[in-house]
Amino acid sequence: MNIVLYTQRVEIVKSYGERRDCADQNIARFLMACGFIPVPVPNIKELALNMLKALNPIGIVFTGGNSLEKYGGDAPERDETERTMLRYAIEHGIPVYGFCRGMQIILDYFDCELSEVNGHVAVRHEIKGAMGTMDVNSFHNQGCLQSTTAIEVLAKTSDGVIEAAAVKGQKIMTTMWHPEREVPFKKQDIEFVQRLFSEE
Repeated sequence: MNIVLYTQRVEIVKSYGERRDCADQNIARFLMACGFIPVPVPNIKELALNMLKALNPIGIVFTGGNSLEKYGGDAPERDETERTMLRYAIEHGIPVYGFCRGMQIILDYFDCELSEVNGHVAVRHEIKGAMGTMDVNSFHNQGCLQSTTAIEVLAKTSDGVIEAAAVKGQKIMTTMWHPEREVPFKKQDIEFVQRLFSEE
């Protein structure tokens, strides 16, 4: 089965004393449009590891939502879960795609620093680079302006924010835009993820 695991944001519901995992239903719809069986992962690192071993996914998606704890976020369990999954993916050669916060956790894992950026929330903008020129959505307050040697930059905005990148020597790709928020889903986003998670 072409199972793809995807992570979820943490929502804190103080009135119930609960920390809830949740994700936009369009993430699952997007992965279905790519031809995969989407399976959400709770923010419990031990369970995430067990799911990776038991389900043998063809890919992993790190999704948007929640800032990293080191940049003011309040979901350390998500940081731990995604770092555990990323480490396992690297060790076992599982392809990974991260978007928005998913890109940030991957860049942080490879020692790239994030900065506060302006004008990148609920807008569309043009990006340029090895991926060509594209018009993409944007929903982030933090971005990366300078990469480490482990990262290949694929696209930037005019103000220097890295919008797409790959990890050298790994099947790990990242974008700052949300493919699930395009209506309809963009063919280029679907093909991008399909190529990454292909068996080739």
